Amino acid sequence: MQGSIVGLFAAPLGGVPKPKVQTLHVTENGCTGDKQNDLKHHGGPNRAVCLFSSEVLTTLTHEGNPIFPGSVGENVLVQGIDWDSVQIGTQFHFKNVILEITSDAPPCRTIKASFTNDEFTRISVKKYPFSTRWYAKVIQAGELITGESATIN
Repeated sequence: MQGSIVGLFAAPLGGVPKPKVQTLHVTENGCTGDKQNDLKHHGGPNRAVCLFSSEVLTTLTHEGNPIFPGSVGENVLVQGIDWDSVQIGTQFHFKNVILEITSDAPPCRTIKASFTNDEFTRISVKKYPFSTRWYAKVIQAGELITGESATIN
């Protein structure tokens, strides 16, 4: 299955929404230029990168949520990937980077403005298993570029 990167995001001062960037350098400890304000719940080697689906984002928008790319703290927004098949252990292969899913990214109140009635649990894996964001560790560090292809296995 082949998809592509439709958006890359990093917040130098932390928080959300994360501004869009054209390239993103990914290391084993996270994304260069992306500060994590809450290191207890975000960042570190097993939560180095946060991935989200463009198709899920579109569905959430059609439901009336004011969500937009970067607003829920994702670093990498992909399209064309069967999000229902993503799970712990799934590997995302890009031109120069390999990421492996380590856990879901539990939603918190900091992203509530992206949802009608502040219902941020709309992307909770417990309530909506195929609408969640995912955390990944870095298997191969490198640079990601908007528009490049993405595959999973």
